[in-house]
Amino acid sequence: MTEQAPDLAVSRKSEHHPTENSTAPKSRWWIWLIVAVVIVVIVVLWRRSAATSEAKAGGDAASRPVMVTTAAARQGDIGVYVHRIGMVTPVYTVTVTSRVQGEITQVYYREGQMVQKGDPLVEIDPRPYQAALTQVEGQLAHDQAVLTEAKIDLERYQQALNRNAIAKQQFDDQQQVVLQDEGTVKNDEGQLANAKVNLEYTHITAPIAGRVGLRLVDPGNIVQANSTTALVVITQLQPITVIFSPAEDELPQIQQQLLKGKKLAVDAFDREDRKLASGTLLTLDNVIDTTTGTLKLKAIFDNKDNALFPSQFVNVELLVETQHNVTLIPTPAIQRNAQGAFVYVIKGDQTASMRAITLGTTDGSVTAVQGLEPQEVVAVNGFDKLLDGAKVTVRAPTNASGGASSQGQQHPTGQNNENQSAPSGTRSGVASGGKEGGSSR
Repeated sequence: MTEQAPDLAVSRKSEHHPTENSTAPKSRWWIWLIVAVVIVVIVVLWRRSAATSEAKAGGDAASRPVMVTTAAARQGDIGVYVHRIGMVTPVYTVTVTSRVQGEITQVYYREGQMVQKGDPLVEIDPRPYQAALTQVEGQLAHDQAVLTEAKIDLERYQQALNRNAIAKQQFDDQQQVVLQDEGTVKNDEGQLANAKVNLEYTHITAPIAGRVGLRLVDPGNIVQANSTTALVVITQLQPITVIFSPAEDELPQIQQQLLKGKKLAVDAFDREDRKLASGTLLTLDNVIDTTTGTLKLKAIFDNKDNALFPSQFVNVELLVETQHNVTLIPTPAIQRNAQGAFVYVIKGDQTASMRAITLGTTDGSVTAVQGLEPQEVVAVNGFDKLLDGAKVTVRAPTNASGGASSQGQQHPTGQNNENQSAPSGTRSGVASGGKEGGSSR
């Protein structure tokens, strides 16, 4: 009994130790949980602080004035134009061919020469036709002599018939001989005229005034009568026409002006938008092309400086009418949203106010609008930061190309510069394949 007691004590002590080891890990788990919560709270507080700082900084930026360039609306005139691509077409183009056969002996024209009507161009060997003319003249002289003899005989027969010395039938036969000889003489006269014409055809002259093309024949070449081979091509340059094709929707307003007896002005520009010539609308075609929905119009130009060349492509600008006393603003000032077009009006307290407008005619960099009064100031740039009611600072004019001075700024004092918006009549650019749409309505 005395020996078993220590064993029992040892077993109880061993049973008590596992309980102490399980409690220690649980106490450490709560410590880590508290540490994690503290870290999360710190992160949340830090993020809130950063967001507050950003919002404050954004609020400060939003409160700063927006730098803009301005222009004052003005009252003036603006044109309604039709813009199209046209082709220069000469009024007359003549391809000269030979009407007789022979050898070319002289070529009088120079390549690209300006000739007048009647100027010599080509000379064909005239000797065969001169010989034919002489032959016909000889035949005519012979037949005229025969006719004269027949008329003398007829006069003798008339006297004999009056004395009843011959039969009436013999006198009648002589009358018919005279008529036959007269017919022969007329035939000879016709052959003589034909020979003279053929001889004249050997001297080829310019049928119209114009520009000669490249030389197509040389002395020594043999030409055939009525051949399709051209000897020279002459194109009239003054005056000259341009054909262009506006859309059928633009036809009513054009016809309306023509019915009033107005001469519509037409300008031709090159691809660099340089003005080449000014003219007037000449006529309209009589049918609309159903495949394109366009109508051909022809304008005529004096072309005194030969700026227009046949088959040249030009940008055509037809002035249909001029609208007077409308409110004009620079086109870049116009903005659009889902509700339509609007502008930012700069008030006297240097704040921007959004105002809806109705668009009218656009002529290049100028647009006619409704909803603005003349002298009201609008912003023409800075729209990426501009909001309704925002404070603005008007940018000072600069001399740089395309800078503020070209748009007609207003100083912060509210006084307008002398350079306001671009003048009406400034032509909108028509690049090849660019602004080729119809009327700027």
